[in-house]
Amino acid sequence: MKISVVTPTYNRAKKLEKLYTSLLVNSNSDVEFEWVVIDDGSTDKTRLIIENYIKQGLIDIQYHYQNNMGKMAALNNAIDFVKGDIVFTCDSDDCIAVGAFDIIKKHSSRLLNDETVYALAFLKKNSDGTINGNEFTENFYRTDMFGMAFRDDIEGEKILVFRSDIRRRFRHELEADEKFVTEARMYHKMDLDYDIIGINEAIEVGDYEEDGYTRNIDQVFLNAPLGYYEYFKEILEMNLKGVKFKKKMYIYKQYILFSNLAEREKPIINVKGIENRLMILLLWIPGKIATKRWVKNHKKKDKK
Repeated sequence: MKISVVTPTYNRAKKLEKLYTSLLVNSNSDVEFEWVVIDDGSTDKTRLIIENYIKQGLIDIQYHYQNNMGKMAALNNAIDFVKGDIVFTCDSDDCIAVGAFDIIKKHSSRLLNDETVYALAFLKKNSDGTINGNEFTENFYRTDMFGMAFRDDIEGEKILVFRSDIRRRFRHELEADEKFVTEARMYHKMDLDYDIIGINEAIEVGDYEEDGYTRNIDQVFLNAPLGYYEYFKEILEMNLKGVKFKKKMYIYKQYILFSNLAEREKPIINVKGIENRLMILLLWIPGKIATKRWVKNHKKKDKK
């Protein structure tokens, strides 16, 4: 069994050392692995730093450069270079937890020997040692990503360790010239045919960076409304049985937000299901007002 760690990176040269060191620490485990670095058009010293790591010859590293197309395009391209049986992503500002590869190996049979499972979902720790979000209600919790987020109330970032042969068949769908789309859009496609298994052990460590997507989510929304519109439109085409009212309201409000940001025509008519259409209709006017207020407030922040 071989593990592939994929890292998309853009101008994070100063942060790569921590991740590289964590990989070196894990090289003491009895697990074969490779580090696949996709440089998304960096203009700093990223190439020189990675080439220096390659020259050291301590771990197996692939380095690939692309013109700046965004993280999701980088991940789409990276999967074609992966040689491992198992693959997961570790961002350039995060690092691998001590013993992570041993943990993955210990549970790998649940993934590699089950044709109905596309990923194992592990926990992520913050740098202070606390768990990001909450744990699964039980170990080896079988679900899917939509169920986890919208039915099970399991919050926080989870690290998905994929079967490479299944992961290769899916891509992050980007709209028009947008550079970002939520990973969940691809996961929900995978959910149609496969499950995930949640495991209450952490394999990555990291905090949200000031220049990261999560900390700058409002700007991400403004720059990529089409992808988010399609994402929530697709959710409204799914079976929402078992989804709590609070979560449904979140879906409706987000659909209205991105319908307006993306300037979609006939957004109410495009919704499937009488209940969904009725709720969107009832919430449309206050939602449109809220969207205008949100955009106005965001523009004020940009001027400061």
